[in-house]
Amino acid sequence: MSQVEASCHRAEPEPLPPNLSSVQPGGGVCYSVELAWGNWRRWWLRRFRPAYVRRMAEKMQGSAEGAPHEILDPRDLKYCRNQCTAEWQDDPFGWRGHLGFARWGLAELQLMGYPLLALTVSLACWRWYLAVVPGVIFGLIVWFFRDPPRRVPQEPGLVVAPADGTVSEVTHLDHDDFVGGPAVKIGIFLSIFNVHINRAPVAGRVIRLKYEPGLFLDARNLDSRMLNENMWIGLEEDAPPRRKLVIRQIAGLFARRIVCNLRPGEAVARGHKFGMIKLGSRTELILPYEGLELLTAVGRKVAAGRDVLARYP
Repeated sequence: MSQVEASCHRAEPEPLPPNLSSVQPGGGVCYSVELAWGNWRRWWLRRFRPAYVRRMAEKMQGSAEGAPHEILDPRDLKYCRNQCTAEWQDDPFGWRGHLGFARWGLAELQLMGYPLLALTVSLACWRWYLAVVPGVIFGLIVWFFRDPPRRVPQEPGLVVAPADGTVSEVTHLDHDDFVGGPAVKIGIFLSIFNVHINRAPVAGRVIRLKYEPGLFLDARNLDSRMLNENMWIGLEEDAPPRRKLVIRQIAGLFARRIVCNLRPGEAVARGHKFGMIKLGSRTELILPYEGLELLTAVGRKVAAGRDVLARYP
């Protein structure tokens, strides 16, 4: 049986591993502050806005079972969406996703951005040249968390880039266990100046998720590919022949927070935003070799969800 024939059978999604208890399993200072804020907000809502809490409970779809805390409205799913099936069809906070900034980075923007902005303005009123350094840092933080709109190509068989950056590797693999045969690995290096939102390269279902804690070596270091903290995502195409492919989000020297909010069994569209890596990093894509037409090369700059890396017939 060929690889394509074998992949026509639908795979059974696997449950989350025990160490994957959050969409940002690496934690972080801003993450801890936001969780503490969430605890206070839920207390305030239960105490002073019980009617709102009841209304949100009536509109909630799915179940909050498995979540590490009470789920009162969509904001409570930000870091634990992968732990339960709760969802709101009409998200009253959905506008936050249209601000032009990564929703997973809004806390960092405020916790780091507001003090830097205040410092910049204060120094500028005293000695303008002293405001240059904090002003530049503030600009870099705002620039880093940007989330520009992307037009995703809809032609069948296309595989789009899962990340912005520069193609740093195109390697042929004799065999990949998840893919089930020969494969091609495409590595994309993200500098601190790239957009860091990750997008689904194809329309498919989430079959397996693995989180591996590790080091934070420079993403340009060859050892970082195996030793750094990373999130491994196994997808299966929705349409026959249901090829399997792998995405790996790999932390870097400065990028120490990987976000992946996918759920096992969840169906995603091509170009769907599923997470990010906060600061410079690397993203890898492993594709089945059979029938693959490569449309990229080392050194090429790509944009997630927009630029095509490969095509299948």
